[in-house]
Amino acid sequence: MSGTLNKVMLIGHLGDEVKMHYFEGGACIGRFSIATNDSYTNKQTGEKVTNTDWHNIVVRNKAAEICEKYLSKGDKVYVEGRLKNRQWQGDDGNMRYTTEVHVQDFTFLTTKKESGANNRAESQKNNTKPSSEVVKNVDLNEKANEDDLPF
Repeated sequence: MSGTLNKVMLIGHLGDEVKMHYFEGGACIGRFSIATNDSYTNKQTGEKVTNTDWHNIVVRNKAAEICEKYLSKGDKVYVEGRLKNRQWQGDDGNMRYTTEVHVQDFTFLTTKKESGANNRAESQKNNTKPSSEVVKNVDLNEKANEDDLPF
């Protein structure tokens, strides 16, 4: 072990739709932002204060296609990955810098496409309020197949 660790875990809401970029050879990446919130009560004023942080998320290949298909602005998602810093020269000649989370695993916590339809059907069936979250796990381990199962 090298003695270092680069791991990020975030739960937040998408700030915009997934933007896809395709390359020669069929590879692709998807980019989107996630908002996370930190809330506290100001002791002097008693006012509740909420700070929002924005995180740039990058997913690759099949995972990007899955995110594009199922996620939309406002959806809640869990992402796990590594921080990567990137720099480039802008059109004005100045150097630009960004920090991104390169996703290794993710779980959809709510998706508007699924939660809206499922919650309406469930509430009509049970005559109850719709649940607030639908959970969908996504496994990014493309190496695993049915032959690898221990049973």
